[in-house]
Amino acid sequence: MKDREVHTSRVIAASRDLVFAAWTDPEQLVRWWGPNGFTNTFHRFELEPEGVWEFTMHGPNGDYNNTCVFKRIEPHTYLEFDHLKEMHFYKAMVTFSEKAEGTRIVWIMRFDTAEELAPIKNFIAQANEENMDKLQTLCTGRS
Repeated sequence: MKDREVHTSRVIAASRDLVFAAWTDPEQLVRWWGPNGFTNTFHRFELEPEGVWEFTMHGPNGDYNNTCVFKRIEPHTYLEFDHLKEMHFYKAMVTFSEKAEGTRIVWIMRFDTAEELAPIKNFIAQANEENMDKLQTLCTGRS
C-alpha cells in the first residue's frame, strides 16, 4: 500500500485547535491550500460527513477544478476526505496530535494504484511541503 501513498508530516508550533481550524475553516483554508504560485476560489464548502468541497485552483499554467467529499470529521483530531477524479482520485487522511512543541500533523494521500501515483509522486510530495510551509506561516506568523 505504501507504493500508492504520499506521507507528509510536520509539527507546527500552535495549538491543535488553531491548526485544525486552519484545515476546516474555509476563510483560513483558502489562504494556504495549494502549492506555491497557486490561489483558490472556493465555490462550496460543507464541513459535514458527505459534505462537498468544490473549488478551483488557479495556477501558473491554468485553472484546475476540484471536488472533494468529506468522509470523517473528528474535531481537533482527524479529518478525512475523498478527492474525486477531475484530475486524480485520492483519499486524504489527516491526523492532528498534541505535542509539547505544538501540533503534529500526519497527512496521508492514498491513490487507487501505484501506477497512477508514480508519475506525480515527487510533485505531490513537494506541493504538500509547500502547503505545510504556508499553513505553518498562517498558524504561527513565521516560516
